[in-house]
Amino acid sequence: MGWTLSILPKRRRSTVSRTREAICDTSPIQYLHQVGLLQLSEKLYGRVLVPPAVVNELLRGREAGIDLPHLERVPWITVESPEGMDKVPTAVELGAGEKEVLALAIQRPGSLVVLDDRLARSHAEALRLTVAGTLGILLRAKSEGLLPRIAPVLDKLDSSGFRLSSKTRIVVLKLASE
Repeated sequence: MGWTLSILPKRRRSTVSRTREAICDTSPIQYLHQVGLLQLSEKLYGRVLVPPAVVNELLRGREAGIDLPHLERVPWITVESPEGMDKVPTAVELGAGEKEVLALAIQRPGSLVVLDDRLARSHAEALRLTVAGTLGILLRAKSEGLLPRIAPVLDKLDSSGFRLSSKTRIVVLKLASE
């Protein structure tokens, strides 16, 4: 086939205990909020952590007129500062939020890292972190009965500017049995 679809969480190893904690980057929060499904993160993971850089990115986006949540009004999202930024790849293509998400995930083994950016996901996988993205959240929500259909959500995501190739859409719909 030549390409890999990386939308479902990748486990580090089968011995990793499943946790209900997720560390989330800006774009999954943005897109879940814009399609009215941010509450899925609470239902699926209980506790969601974000680093300060993600809070700042959301603030700058709101100031630019983008529909983004006020995290101080979302009780299940906690802001936590990462330590050990020196352990994070120094790729200039990674944004501040992505770097802090990776650093926070390194210091909280077993957490799920929620990233949409392909390069950030590659770095997370190289660090042997468990990774998912917005589409993985939607698929899990559907499999757990929290979302009746994914196709209408994909349509909303598309109109929100979420980058989704037609091939990926087809695969997601097949995985969702739609």
